[in-house]
Amino acid sequence: MAFTFDRDAVLAQVYREVEGRFASVGRADLAHGWDHIERVYRLALAIAQREGADQFVVGMAALLHDLGRVATEGEGEERLFTAQERHHADLSHDLAAEVLAAHGVPAEEREAILHAVLAHSFSRGIEPQTLEARVVRDADRLDGLGAIGVMRWAITGALRAVAETRPYHPTDPFAEQHVPDDRRYLLDHFYTKLLRIGEMMGTATGRALAQERLAFMRRYLEEFRRELRLEGLPG
Repeated sequence: MAFTFDRDAVLAQVYREVEGRFASVGRADLAHGWDHIERVYRLALAIAQREGADQFVVGMAALLHDLGRVATEGEGEERLFTAQERHHADLSHDLAAEVLAAHGVPAEEREAILHAVLAHSFSRGIEPQTLEARVVRDADRLDGLGAIGVMRWAITGALRAVAETRPYHPTDPFAEQHVPDDRRYLLDHFYTKLLRIGEMMGTATGRALAQERLAFMRRYLEEFRRELRLEGLPG
């Protein structure tokens, strides 16, 4: 009897497996935890439906795209050293390859999923070559925008802060005169990355959603400016 690969069953199994891996992490990265994975997964599938992308490839890549962020937990000294030295997208690629092999994912789909995992990263700089990879990257970047994006920006900024880090430039909070430096001033991250994400969307659906979420972030910055200037005081 010929073997039939059940895409829906494998997707459901990997969903539970990835959720379990993130649940087992002792110290969670609140900006890149399971809730982030689950949001990206749901959003990626919604974009895939709109754009006509392969739902299985998109769903699997979305689930596996940040798996490298939990590679340091309970996998031995060699994996811990590797995780500290390598980019999380490369680690996610390697761990995803193990998961896909374990579930018998066919070669063509496996390669498409692994490419999307690698290409999702902003800092890794790999351009997506398929519609599915563009969908996953858009979904991941959209989760950095809007109200959720503001929350994740604050979490990540606090985690990465060093002794010299300040919330914003004391005389130029909105980077109107200085070159933005988000390692020194947390608010500068809007100008080094977040407000630029809309230009980097790879799908029409992603671009439309990005504009909606960026509009909220611009309103947030305007409210920030208003409060700094003590505008709107009663009386």
